[in-house]
Amino acid sequence: MNFDLTEEQQMIRKMIKEFSDEVVAPGAIDRDRTKEFPLEIFKQLSEMGMMGLPFSEEYGGAGADTISFAIVTEELSRACASTGITYSAHISLGGAPINLFGTEEQKHKYLTPICTGESFGAFGLTEPNAGSDAGGTQTTAKIDGDDFVLNGSKVYITNASYAKHLAVTAITGNDNGKKEISAIIVPTDAEGFTVLDKYEKMGLNASNTTELVLDNVRVPRENLLGEQGNGFRQFLVTLDGGRIGIGAMAVGIAQAAFDRALRYSKERKQFGKTLSEFQITQFKLADMAMKIELARNMVHKAAWLKDQGRPFSKEASMCKLYASEIAMQVANEAVQIHGGYGYMKEYEVERYMRDAKLLEIGEGTSEVQRMVIARLIGC
Repeated sequence: MNFDLTEEQQMIRKMIKEFSDEVVAPGAIDRDRTKEFPLEIFKQLSEMGMMGLPFSEEYGGAGADTISFAIVTEELSRACASTGITYSAHISLGGAPINLFGTEEQKHKYLTPICTGESFGAFGLTEPNAGSDAGGTQTTAKIDGDDFVLNGSKVYITNASYAKHLAVTAITGNDNGKKEISAIIVPTDAEGFTVLDKYEKMGLNASNTTELVLDNVRVPRENLLGEQGNGFRQFLVTLDGGRIGIGAMAVGIAQAAFDRALRYSKERKQFGKTLSEFQITQFKLADMAMKIELARNMVHKAAWLKDQGRPFSKEASMCKLYASEIAMQVANEAVQIHGGYGYMKEYEVERYMRDAKLLEIGEGTSEVQRMVIARLIGC
């Protein structure tokens, strides 16, 4: 085994770390307060060639690997988790299903704008009555001549206000009493398609989280993504890749919380000593560092398996589950080490805790991840 990053991966990490420190981090507190979407940051990421990072150069991507994607997601999330989740969803939920299941024509038409940054990537899966139970989908797509006519709604959809198109899951038929679910690419400017950005969230305030309303939205049947009736399998494959992104996000948030706590512990004095001189603080920081290292290794392992074309569903669930839970634990300890200051927004650690909570919920809750892992280990 070789845990060294390749030269390309090291170069990407150096470049994105500097960018995150110099460009992304300085405005993170204000963006959290104002909820301003980091559009200018993503224009710069586009100029850096990051918006299509793991996709083929044929479609405007950079042809990099999944580990590189995880590195970029981690570093952006370390500086600003709202930026990190926007990037992760853009790649893993927006671009990936088109890359995996699209025809050549669809890739050139819909993946290329995502890779070049002309459009943000988004994916319409979750519904009011279909969260963890995605099989509870109620949105329909009925065939009418050469078109699909879609009706229904989606909730908690990332990036849709800034996407020119997105894949939407919908019921296209009935197979022996079971819903036939398909994925269909829908332009966001289609008649009857409405994007609502009105959520009041606990954290990740500068990210775009929307509700989609589809009222007799008509799209050509050629916009079917993959095979009809294969939508359920397709979004399970998509979520496997997305879980690597969530794991990388969690590592970034945990690293940020640890860095703040370590620095504060060396500056803050109590009873004539810095906090870092007390063994109880040292043990807290040691546990935090250990958990972050283990989580990062698990994220990179899942990413490596994906890049090798090997099964990675179990490892993706493990990295997402473990990293998201340690991110909450590390953020909580960071607040505790800061004491009363940790409760104040200017010290930022309270933001890490608020932002980290979503990672135990999105892309499959911790409970769902345990179900997935249990099934994959033969229970």
